[in-house]
Amino acid sequence: MSKKGDPEVYPVTEDNYRNRVALMITNIKFSDEKLNRDGAEKDEENMEKLLNSLGYEVVKHRNLTGKGIDDALKSFAKLDKLKRTDSVFVVIMSHGKLGKIFGIDYKEDNQDDFSVDKIFKRLDSHGCQALINKPKVVILQACRGGRSGVTSWVHDGGSTGPPAPPPEDQEPNLDQSVHVEKDFVSLLASTPDNKAFRESKNGSILIQNIMEVFTPESYQKHIIDLFTKVLKLVSKCGDDKKKQMPVIDRMTLNKQFFLYPGLLDSSH
Repeated sequence: MSKKGDPEVYPVTEDNYRNRVALMITNIKFSDEKLNRDGAEKDEENMEKLLNSLGYEVVKHRNLTGKGIDDALKSFAKLDKLKRTDSVFVVIMSHGKLGKIFGIDYKEDNQDDFSVDKIFKRLDSHGCQALINKPKVVILQACRGGRSGVTSWVHDGGSTGPPAPPPEDQEPNLDQSVHVEKDFVSLLASTPDNKAFRESKNGSILIQNIMEVFTPESYQKHIIDLFTKVLKLVSKCGDDKKKQMPVIDRMTLNKQFFLYPGLLDSSH
């Protein structure tokens, strides 16, 4: 059934599709070698392959400090191509804790990190006007705390330090016609204060299941349905000592977002 012209669906044209762009940041090697993320190469490979298959040119970075992550987001927000894309993905894979993504120089005595809240600030209606009214999909593969059972899997925490402070206050909404944080959805690897698991050979549970769901089903389902199925599959992984539950967070999409433009063509 065609979705073309449906007011409840974000518009996608063939020109938009040809100009899709995504940002992917993967931290694998850390100054503290104990934090090196074995298996993260597989996640990077899988996500790049998936995004390419969905029409996204991937702007890829590896092994960034907290400042480097922020700089990469600032540069991405200035890309001219954002004026022509219908949507963006931002995928960041590293260690982390609640509200923070770790840079590669992170240590207990050197809090090299990046505030998750800044992702939204860099791409909201103040930070990037080219993306106003366009879906912005954020995927974060990182721990959000230290709670977990003892397992044979590694995890993307890297620290059991104190919890992060609350996110920074939002800037006042100066644009009365478009809310400052509109048309976002994020998929976080775990619930607050909990770990996200990664297998050294096959990569993280989250990314494995994103691949399993998106590869066959992104051509017929909208993004929230896809994410919901990922949640269901991940929740069934592991055993009594190792459970992970992703979270759909900061959901401000006000329409359905279908990734495949063929669904929006009445000839299909």
